[in-house]
Amino acid sequence: MSAHDLVIRGGTVVDGTGAAPRLADVAIDDGLITAVGDVPGHGTDEIDATGLLVTPGWVDVHTHYDGQVTWDPELTPSSWHGVTTAVMGNCGVGFAPVMPDRHEWLINLMEGVEDIPGTALHEGISWGWESFPEYLDVIDRMPRVLDIGTQIPHAALRGYVMGDRGADHAEIPTTEEIARMGRLVIEALDAGALGFTTSRSVAHKAADGRYTPSLTASAEEMLGIARAMGQAGKGVFEIVADLVDLDGEFALYRAMCEASGRPMSITTLQRAEFPADEYQRILERIETAVHDGFDMRGQVAARPVGLIMTLDGRVNPLLHSPTYQRLLALALPERVVEMRKTDVRAAIISELDNAPAGTNPTDRFPYVFVMDESASYDRSPEECIKRIAARDGVSMYVLAYDAMVANDGRGALMVPVNNFASGTQREVREMLVHPLTVPGLGDAGAHCTMICDGSFPTYLATYWGRDAPSADRLPIEWVVKRQCADTAALVGLHDRGVLAPGYRADINVIDHNKLAISVPEMLYDLPANGKRLVQRAAGYVATLVAGEVTFRHGEATGARPGKLVRGAQAAPTR
Repeated sequence: MSAHDLVIRGGTVVDGTGAAPRLADVAIDDGLITAVGDVPGHGTDEIDATGLLVTPGWVDVHTHYDGQVTWDPELTPSSWHGVTTAVMGNCGVGFAPVMPDRHEWLINLMEGVEDIPGTALHEGISWGWESFPEYLDVIDRMPRVLDIGTQIPHAALRGYVMGDRGADHAEIPTTEEIARMGRLVIEALDAGALGFTTSRSVAHKAADGRYTPSLTASAEEMLGIARAMGQAGKGVFEIVADLVDLDGEFALYRAMCEASGRPMSITTLQRAEFPADEYQRILERIETAVHDGFDMRGQVAARPVGLIMTLDGRVNPLLHSPTYQRLLALALPERVVEMRKTDVRAAIISELDNAPAGTNPTDRFPYVFVMDESASYDRSPEECIKRIAARDGVSMYVLAYDAMVANDGRGALMVPVNNFASGTQREVREMLVHPLTVPGLGDAGAHCTMICDGSFPTYLATYWGRDAPSADRLPIEWVVKRQCADTAALVGLHDRGVLAPGYRADINVIDHNKLAISVPEMLYDLPANGKRLVQRAAGYVATLVAGEVTFRHGEATGARPGKLVRGAQAAPTR
């Protein structure tokens, strides 16, 4: 009997279909799964998975690697977290199409909306494209450790067609400009884009303070693009919006689905500044739309979404102290030396205590937690430093100060902003288990100095699949299906996310007992010494992409089988 290329032997297979875990071998040949069960013979290479989970590779549908993909073949942190397919171009921002004299504008927009250092983008992106198909050709040439999928972003499209007018969300395109946008969307879809994305959120601003160009795009513009997608007969919509006029916005989204016949996902959060039942009202409207024949899904987060505050991050509660401001010119180690001096500490805390109410960013949020070595996000309101300070009769800034100075100035505070109105993860769980939602929103590659959510896939498997209270815990087979087959299907990639013959051999071998997320840390490893917050992972014994082992025990093997995924992929025929 001829040998298989590779056999993963004796693991607990969680196959991505939702079926119960079972002991089985997995055979791989030519980058595809060829058998799942009792595999006789041997493999040219074998992985002993005794006592380990064997799952499909995670599919992350909401990343922002649009610039990083041009210089980083490992696409960290996603590859550290078992992600084997990442989809970028979300939230209406990206780098194609682009006129040669508009590079600066797109970088400015990405820096503001997604908090990616503009200096890193300037130095890291070599360009070499104008059209969206040319962009795909450029990124297609670089081997990488995982597969990447793209979507065409509304802001870049608008700027390309409308020039300077396109940067102003209040400008209305002409009929011909809308038609040209539609033609370019078709061109992008035909070249391999998975869909079209847009943002209608006031939270999305360019680095110069201007709102995202798509904020108030007219119904005529949105429907013109939708009709083009219908003409192409391919692609999905991804939308992030404030939904202040919930019914009015949903009427537009339903009209876009009707005009195009294409699926749509909508960012779904419980946001701090909105009514506590906002996410439920969004889900109700998605339910109604699906009942009426429209293919809509809510895209939801795996945990509370919020800020990570550190001394070398973009925001922390000490920034409004004049004494601390004078220390910012110092490198972190030297700054920490100064901050450990008793008089400096006393001055900074006094200045913060005596600042006008509402001055400090922490004033806006009820909960601020010290992030300890457990990297836990499941926190009780009683653990927040405001309540501890009140109980102990000390300033909350004493606790914040000491927490961030700890570990040589690498300590962190965690401030849940969204999905934590109840002081629990109740809202998160309700959104996750809804039958018309899919996990996403991790923003890997973005929010480099304030948010660190690229670890969502690992968190889903650790907290919800193992550590949550028994009444809240979710079956591991459910978790795996959600993060693999369901996410892949959302963007039309039906050839992955399942361990069965004919499917892509994108696989994780996991020590579930040891699977863990680290405390966020700031790295200075982007081009131009740019910084980014990342979380590492433990417990991934092996990650395979197209049958090749790309990571063993968290270390890259040097294999780079990843490719650009061009367009929707059909499920294998059996």
